[in-house]
Amino acid sequence: MKVDFSKLERAFNPRTVVVVGDSKASNFEWIRGQKEFKGKLYSVHVNPNSFEDIKALGVENFTSLLDVPGPVDLVIVAVARKAAPAVLDDCIRKDVAAAHFFSSGFSETDTEEGRELERQLIARAEAANFHLIGPNCMGLYNPGIGIRQNEDQYLGDSGPVGFISQSGSVAIGFSMEAHFQGVNINKSASFGNGIVLDSPDFLEYFGRDPAIKAIGMYLEGIKNGRRFMSVLRDVAARKPVVIWRGGRTEDGGRAIASHTGSLASSSSIWNAALKQCGAIQVGSVEELIDTLKALLFLPTVRGNRVAIAGGPGGQSVTSTDVFVEAGLSVPRLTRESYAELETFFEVVGGSYRNPIDTAGPVRRDMKRIMSIVARDNNIDNIAYFVSTRPGRHITREQLQGTMGILEDIRQLNKPLITMVLLNTSDAANEDRDIMNILQERGIPAFPSVPRGAMALKNAFDYYNNGRNRG
Repeated sequence: MKVDFSKLERAFNPRTVVVVGDSKASNFEWIRGQKEFKGKLYSVHVNPNSFEDIKALGVENFTSLLDVPGPVDLVIVAVARKAAPAVLDDCIRKDVAAAHFFSSGFSETDTEEGRELERQLIARAEAANFHLIGPNCMGLYNPGIGIRQNEDQYLGDSGPVGFISQSGSVAIGFSMEAHFQGVNINKSASFGNGIVLDSPDFLEYFGRDPAIKAIGMYLEGIKNGRRFMSVLRDVAARKPVVIWRGGRTEDGGRAIASHTGSLASSSSIWNAALKQCGAIQVGSVEELIDTLKALLFLPTVRGNRVAIAGGPGGQSVTSTDVFVEAGLSVPRLTRESYAELETFFEVVGGSYRNPIDTAGPVRRDMKRIMSIVARDNNIDNIAYFVSTRPGRHITREQLQGTMGILEDIRQLNKPLITMVLLNTSDAANEDRDIMNILQERGIPAFPSVPRGAMALKNAFDYYNNGRNRG
């Protein structure tokens, strides 16, 4: 099928949305999910017992999609699988731009009835060049205009990330956790079985979208490997693409067959292909979010040499191991830097050589120390702890002082990451608040040392792949 990107544009930025067959048993979850949609929202339902409930939600109901007034950009289909082909026929007659089929029970069930119904959907959609999303998926998400996959997803903050997922739960979970981590979605697609529109179609569309600066993907399998790799190679050369693959193990591969009906590919082939295309592979949702964060906030990461500072001795030593084990280097500073430090900093040996142990009275000179470290020719990147003594909250004055140091480092345009590590009774919320403050100023912040180290290493790998710009 030839993808019409103008129709995808209408689907992601609709003026009119119609929900077909939403269930009273699920408390009309799809209608409720779109209740903040800024355009026109209608319902199609044939059960008279649901009419009053739909009306109470403030949504006008019709008994046929063909009766809905005006052009329709997006249809959300939540009918039983046997009714799906008839609804698709109505979508085609109505000249709908695209339809998201939440309906499930197709090839993923490994039953003849499910496979036959899926074949019918494919044949009808391809004959009409109709843009069918799914089935067995959560569809589209655009927080800027109020289109959601789940009514708990945030609205209003349209960010720089495009996200593509075979799994609906991963798409929803990613959007919510990324938002908490200060990384907002621009557009997201959950495509499920992907029988008509598949992952490369959404990847190519996001690659064309100037508002999307980086793309994350969760994939369980590839149907057309040649096309996927061709599109990935093209898009990854222009903007970062970070991919989390499910089904990497034998047991995981067996599980995805009953989830979206996909087949997992060989890990060795997959890994080599992604590297050749210039994409970044990650192993968890946390690493996916962290890597996107590093790529969005950091300047080009050209080298792997890191200066670690801001923490006490023990933490600095253990963190050195973490960064080195991630594939980065924590080298000594140049002789010139040590000579300059010796003019005011009496203890230069031991752990002060890098990492920079900044406990006790040394903190008085931190701004001066970090100015020297950040200008050092042996250092490519800075990793800085934002922390206090165990049990103590960080004060406004301490945070302002830290921000002054970090802003000075940023002026040198060397990649700078922070690890926010507080040990208080409310550390999770306090950490998140401070991370958001840092990221509002363009400084990526991570909730642990391993997560910060891996994000920096992935950014380094992306920019030094040989295919990617930077």
